[in-house]
Amino acid sequence: MSDRPDLTAHLDEATPFAAASTLPYALPDFAAVRPEHYLPAFEAGMAEHRAQVAAITADPEPATEENTLVALERAGRLLTRVALEFFNRTSAHTSPELDAVEAEVAPRLAAHRDAIYLDPALAARLDALDARVSAGEVVLGPDAAWLLHTLRKDVRRAGVALPEEAKAELRELNGRITTLETSFGQALLAETNDAALLVTDEAELEGLAPESVAAARAAAAGRGHETGWLLELQLYSQQPALAALRRRDVRERLHLASVTRGLRGGEHDTRALLLELARLRARRARLLGYAHHAAYVAVDGTARTTEAVNAMLGRLAPAAVANARKEAAALEQALRAEEPGATLEAWDWSLYAERVRQERFALDDALLRPYLELERVLRDGVFFAAERLYGLTFARREDLHGYHPDVRVYEVFDADSSGLGLFLVDFYQRESKHRGAWMNEIVAQNRLLGERPVIMNNHNIPKPPAGEPTLLTWDEVETLFHEFGHALHGLLSDVRFPSQSGTEVPRDFVEFPSQVNEIWALDPEVLGRYAVHHETGEPMPAEWVEKLVVSQLWGEGFKTTEYLAAAILDQAWHQRTEDELPRDVAEVEAFEQRALEEAGIAFAPVPPRYRSTYFQHIFAGGYSAGYYGYIWSEVLDADTVEWFRENGGLRRENGDAFRRLLLSRGGSMDVMDAFRELRGRDPEIGPLLTRRGLDAPAD
Repeated sequence: MSDRPDLTAHLDEATPFAAASTLPYALPDFAAVRPEHYLPAFEAGMAEHRAQVAAITADPEPATEENTLVALERAGRLLTRVALEFFNRTSAHTSPELDAVEAEVAPRLAAHRDAIYLDPALAARLDALDARVSAGEVVLGPDAAWLLHTLRKDVRRAGVALPEEAKAELRELNGRITTLETSFGQALLAETNDAALLVTDEAELEGLAPESVAAARAAAAGRGHETGWLLELQLYSQQPALAALRRRDVRERLHLASVTRGLRGGEHDTRALLLELARLRARRARLLGYAHHAAYVAVDGTARTTEAVNAMLGRLAPAAVANARKEAAALEQALRAEEPGATLEAWDWSLYAERVRQERFALDDALLRPYLELERVLRDGVFFAAERLYGLTFARREDLHGYHPDVRVYEVFDADSSGLGLFLVDFYQRESKHRGAWMNEIVAQNRLLGERPVIMNNHNIPKPPAGEPTLLTWDEVETLFHEFGHALHGLLSDVRFPSQSGTEVPRDFVEFPSQVNEIWALDPEVLGRYAVHHETGEPMPAEWVEKLVVSQLWGEGFKTTEYLAAAILDQAWHQRTEDELPRDVAEVEAFEQRALEEAGIAFAPVPPRYRSTYFQHIFAGGYSAGYYGYIWSEVLDADTVEWFRENGGLRRENGDAFRRLLLSRGGSMDVMDAFRELRGRDPEIGPLLTRRGLDAPAD
């Protein structure tokens, strides 16, 4: 490959992206990167990549693994380097300058991908290699054979066989779709920041824990408010403060601030963006030969068809809503004990769910939080479980830095004490950060280029005042374990090709390992280490632990219903043709309501986890028509949890097997074959139904 074009020379040698980072594990030198560095690096990276692919397709030698597959995997390294660093930064610590770069580069990246995947010369080269394999002239190993299969499928799905006129339309659609997705994400962040609820009378915060009140005051000060308390919004509909605020009018204001995001008019309204996105995705799917966008997505996952997706969602929805209604009856009874004749509303749910939970189990978040201190949960919970299962150890690297002072860097060591990679974590919420929690790769593990993984977890935990401990809710504890499950998928990857590394698996499979990792939050050995009072050092009382375990089924009606409602909304937007979708922003709410009613999951006290106007996953986050993947993956997850239990739980032998048979393989093979090797059979849905309380009436 040394004779192939290297256009990095177009970059100033002083530019941080001109060469791979010399820091440990090729960690980007974040401090050296300025906004003006990105666009030239993207431009040089795209030019280099196109030239390298052109050289591969023009090679007069017969197609081989080395001159085709390996060459393609080696191509575009500058572009990969800048893109992974840039999009991690824009999601976690953006700025007007970065937003402007993203808006400019997003459609150009879509055009760049089209230039490669719609090139008939590349398709011909891959077909020629496939023909040589079929004729016995070339023998590929399993990972290379799967790579060839994947590449040929991807260029076909991209539209390489379309006539030129259709390709031109497709290029235009792809560019516009990418632009709209970028605009949606940027508008939603601005809208979420703008919709935060400012409280000017501290009495209105009655019920909030002192540390939460202090965090709200710090948030207000951070936004420039000399007085007041700012209740910042998380991405999802139900806000954490709703579980504690006693003033019903304040709860209503907070809830409405959350669920009306993107619906309020003004410059950050997202309705026009999502309507155009849905229509253009539908048009693109038709152009590519699919009935709708959801069909296009499903065929590339493990579900294969929207019929399979609809069958699962349809099977679960009635039982979930029935359980939610039974939960609602208990909550309304508790509400009326305080406010006779009141009707349960969505803004009442979290508070009275906590009340009923406390009555039934003598347990609530206010009692648990002092025992769930962030540093202890991370060190003696998340990291400890990884050590017991996989032999991993973690050392803080104070000499290495992220893109923001809140970012921590840990070096990860394997069981033999060899350096495995880096784990970066960014815990706290801020105005420049998109809401939610997620994992990013900054460097993807692969043996071909000798790269070891650099993996990032992002969270949105309210930051306490300086010097105060960060006390977590139970949901936040589970999220730490969940996102670290994604991190393990990247850290424990052991593949040859970069494009098969870690989480490069079908979208409806990617949540499987992360959901499995959640089980260790409640494992007695793990919980016993981290659930310790942050002041006294006393362990969480044993009876509380028992009640915490027992109480997990309480509230599953709500959790399953709000999730399924969001998954059904996603399918509703994406299982329509262009003509079947609304065109006027005034129709968005009616479309939503009709979709929920038709699915039998419209239940006002339990709104969807995300309404359309702030559904970042599907309109900006890569999950379009794929949000069902969480519950689809949970079938595998719940079944695998049974496997762990059958084999003794938190044992190194189990971790080694899960690592060897599943985590290490990434996307180097059919992922369902990997699951079958682990489990010895196809997945069964029974464990999921039991976990979610869908196999028996709710109490």
